[in-house]
Amino acid sequence: MLCIGVGNIYRGDDGVGPYVAQRLQNLQLPGLVACEASGEGTDLISRWSDFRCVAVVDAVISGAEPGALIELDVRAQPILSSMFATSTHAFGVAEAVEMARILGQLPEYLRIYGIEGASFEHGCGLTQIVEETADQVVQRIAAEVERLEARGGAD
Repeated sequence: MLCIGVGNIYRGDDGVGPYVAQRLQNLQLPGLVACEASGEGTDLISRWSDFRCVAVVDAVISGAEPGALIELDVRAQPILSSMFATSTHAFGVAEAVEMARILGQLPEYLRIYGIEGASFEHGCGLTQIVEETADQVVQRIAAEVERLEARGGAD
């Protein structure tokens, strides 16, 4: 499985994706590759092109309470680009997913974990509530990797 942590560690809660990716790297789970990305759409498509199972973690602004987790199975539903308004890219996570869908390049398993941010100020770390949710996402992804590995591979 590939986990892509999207975000900018120098913009408060926007660093939640890289935080999750780093925590997963530290676990050194067999069958898991974790990396950080800025969220530029074509880069995301390129990164996940060789993987059957992918998780993407990013901060979202959906109007939910800070720290809320929005989990999307993008094979089952389209995603709204308005949720990923923290991105500085015109072609970001949502656009990458929908372009890959059109081109028939979605991974077999692609789950988006969007964590509602509270603060996106420059130079700040994660808020406590976002960090707590991020730790839960780390546990969920680790459990999914173990489940997939038990079934014969999480690539």
